[in-house]
Amino acid sequence: MKTVFSGIQPTGELHVGNYIGAIHNWVKMQDQYRCIYCVVDYHAITQDYPVKEMKSRVHDMALDILALGVDPDRAILFVQSAVPEHTELAWVLSAVTGHGDLERMTQFKDKSVNQSENINAGLFSYPVLQAADILLYKAELVPVGADQVQHLELARRIGRSFNNRWGKVFPECEPKLTETPKVLGLDGKQKMSKSLGNHIPLSAIEDKPLRKLLGRMVTDEKRVTREDPGDPDVCNVFSFHKIFSTDDDRAWVREGCTTAGIGCVDCKGRLVGRMIEHFADYRERRAALVANPARVDEILAAGADKARAIAQRTMAEVRQKLGLWRSP
Repeated sequence: MKTVFSGIQPTGELHVGNYIGAIHNWVKMQDQYRCIYCVVDYHAITQDYPVKEMKSRVHDMALDILALGVDPDRAILFVQSAVPEHTELAWVLSAVTGHGDLERMTQFKDKSVNQSENINAGLFSYPVLQAADILLYKAELVPVGADQVQHLELARRIGRSFNNRWGKVFPECEPKLTETPKVLGLDGKQKMSKSLGNHIPLSAIEDKPLRKLLGRMVTDEKRVTREDPGDPDVCNVFSFHKIFSTDDDRAWVREGCTTAGIGCVDCKGRLVGRMIEHFADYRERRAALVANPARVDEILAAGADKARAIAQRTMAEVRQKLGLWRSP
């Protein structure tokens, strides 16, 4: 089996964009690949965050990942800071990463605008730690969205530079684009994000709160009145129907929208029902984990043990290639 690595920042509770863009694919890949999944808490400290909430954010993130179907018997799930080899390898890789390469990262430019009061060195070198996350496990496939392709290409170049300078250790990692490379938020314009307030929390997937949220969701802006026909292909609501609804539902929406036979409220109402059905198993599994929080901690500890064993083997190779001294 090829090895897959993917990580997610601990922002607390997951939202629908996280699920569609990442976790849904994590679950599907478990039977096809050797999967290693990580809550990347060291990445999260590059931006301001409430320190007292970090532990609960990590726990809640892991709980949601497990409730959505990541199985610790078929995948490794752990927390980044529990495996110190991540930061050790990041330092090594910084020696073969060009300053210009980091300057060209569009995410650094975007984040610098969004947090102009805290443009730190960690934010700048974020892609080096990301490369270390991937290369430490010799991952061959990395599921990414469209916004992460540039970072992955840099990780490939960094691994290649290490191999050329010190000798072959790392395989070439390849991107595995998610089925929905970019999930738009309620505004229909920007990527779904908690910080932008355009997200749908998984906890809101119940009838009344979900109807209220979807009521804000932007549809085909050319459809001004109920009598105006619309175009489902430019409607953000229909993009969610493509994920959560049946073929019959989608045909009903397309026919009704293009002929003005249904209104946007009808379209959103059908989506509410399908999303509630889709996440029924998640809600059941989550309730069981909330009732037994120690189980989440056990899974993370066991995952860290497994990840650490792999990471230590890789770092032994790296140190040998570097010629670093080690006591007998």
